[in-house]
Amino acid sequence: MWNSGHAEIPSLSIASGRRDAITAGARSTLTGLLRLLGSPAPALADGDAVPVPLRRLHAGATLFLEGGHADAVYFVQAGTFKLYRTAEDGYEQVLGFAGRAEVLGFDAVCSRQHPSAAQALEDAVVYALPIADILSPGPRVPALDQVLHLAVSHQLTRRDELAEVMAAVAAEVKLARFLLHLSARMAACGQSPRRLLLRMSRRDIASLLGVAHETVSRAFGALATQGVLAVDQREVELLDLDGLRRFARATRGATPRCASTALPEQRAAA
Repeated sequence: MWNSGHAEIPSLSIASGRRDAITAGARSTLTGLLRLLGSPAPALADGDAVPVPLRRLHAGATLFLEGGHADAVYFVQAGTFKLYRTAEDGYEQVLGFAGRAEVLGFDAVCSRQHPSAAQALEDAVVYALPIADILSPGPRVPALDQVLHLAVSHQLTRRDELAEVMAAVAAEVKLARFLLHLSARMAACGQSPRRLLLRMSRRDIASLLGVAHETVSRAFGALATQGVLAVDQREVELLDLDGLRRFARATRGATPRCASTALPEQRAAA
């Protein structure tokens, strides 16, 4: 599966809690995965005897490749991942970013082939849950089915968020919406919703938003001039969340209050 010498993930028997082989990397149990995904304490006991492998990746390592065989679904315990596809001309189209407690590779369950690639943007750890166990008709841990449904629902929500970002016409509005979604995800993980450390490059953000790299830099500048955020390299502080939300609602560009900071392409279009 890994195209890099890693052994395939062997099937896990929820009924017996045994594996026929040991995969490389650290070991954990289903209880750890359930806890990561927010299952209540009474549901955790069923998973104590069920091993689920952990895979550790260094920054820049590939979790899976576009078109590669899929035999596991991954849940991010730590770190950030970039999801992308590569066009025939070599252009890398970023499809999204995933962080703690988010699922990777679920869109490959139906075909057993990954439609995109996933790369670690920092040192990361993931749980690898075999697809064979997800589809198994045998005995189940009820809490696992529940968290799988929730994970898929969250993934669909992320896609709706991306559609909302892409619906904006102006680059700085797209960026504002992207930052607000990222802020909400940080808050859900118990982190600061105002102080963001961007693990992705501006080029990655530009690819996701469908704009030029230089346009993203100008959009950051426009939002900083507006006073809603401050930027220092990859560190972004959201100074005025309410102001950023108002800005994000202006789908077609700058509001009257923001007219003086409109981007050059917007002024030309006007």
